[in-house]
Amino acid sequence: MKNPNTVVSTALASILAMSALGMSSGAEAAEKNDMEKCYGVAKAGKNDCKTLSNACAGHAMTDNQKDAFIALPAGTCERISGGSLQAPAGM
Repeated sequence: MKNPNTVVSTALASILAMSALGMSSGAEAAEKNDMEKCYGVAKAGKNDCKTLSNACAGHAMTDNQKDAFIALPAGTCERISGGSLQAPAGM
């Protein structure tokens, strides 16, 4: 089984590569059929869009903040420990 950190690192590298190819934001990427929002796995300051506690991407206060998401290729989130496809209540 792969190390969860390796999976997250690979997913983040994929997101950065897609951004370089012209995708303008994580929110737009997550709306594409091949991407999904994954809550609870973003590192501090690396979230893709607003959270319950702030209104901007890149402002998550802590690692694995439950209301912060990153856009990942479909099927990846459910394979990451702590990842959730559902936003916490109140979002």
